[in-house]
Amino acid sequence: MQRSFANPLMKSKAHLVVLAAILLASCSAPAPEHAPVIKADKPFASAGSIEMKLDSGDYSIRASSGENIRVTFAGNIGNAVADLTTNGSHANLEVRDTPHSNFRATVEVPATANLTIHLTAGNLDVGAITGNKDIDSQAGNVTIATPTADDYATVDAAVRIGNLGAGPFGASGSGFSRELKWSGHGKFTLHASLGAGNLELKH
Repeated sequence: MQRSFANPLMKSKAHLVVLAAILLASCSAPAPEHAPVIKADKPFASAGSIEMKLDSGDYSIRASSGENIRVTFAGNIGNAVADLTTNGSHANLEVRDTPHSNFRATVEVPATANLTIHLTAGNLDVGAITGNKDIDSQAGNVTIATPTADDYATVDAAVRIGNLGAGPFGASGSGFSRELKWSGHGKFTLHASLGAGNLELKH
């Protein structure tokens, strides 16, 4: 007796094609767009220290008009959570459970604040905020506003793979293991490290 495997094989191929089409459609479907919504807002005095642990996404850190910390989500917010706690001159912010695409957050802080930021991956734009900065990210694009070099005593920036724009602190470069070390006469320190991507210190 001779058996034919043509039909089951064709059915299997057809199922794979349908499955691939479904997966492709789900990947190409646009992520939901949510209007900006405030997720946390607490008073916080100027010149304090703020530590942030941020899941992957696109973040803008900028100076607020007053003495407070405000966190706003937009885009595809999914089930993302902002956990903000304050204790005297120290604050902790954790953003977790972020979606894998089109998640955006804006964090407003006092114009003078010491910032420690740990980003899993994504894009980070830190505005002109006066104070010490310690920033690291595994992958993505990081931009840090440094309007004047005179504010800083030491600057230490490094990118394992990618581009490093030194801005007011010297020459820029690209490739593997880019590193910047700079010293001046200011009073603040800036440390920034990026695994892969673009790190820019801008005027």
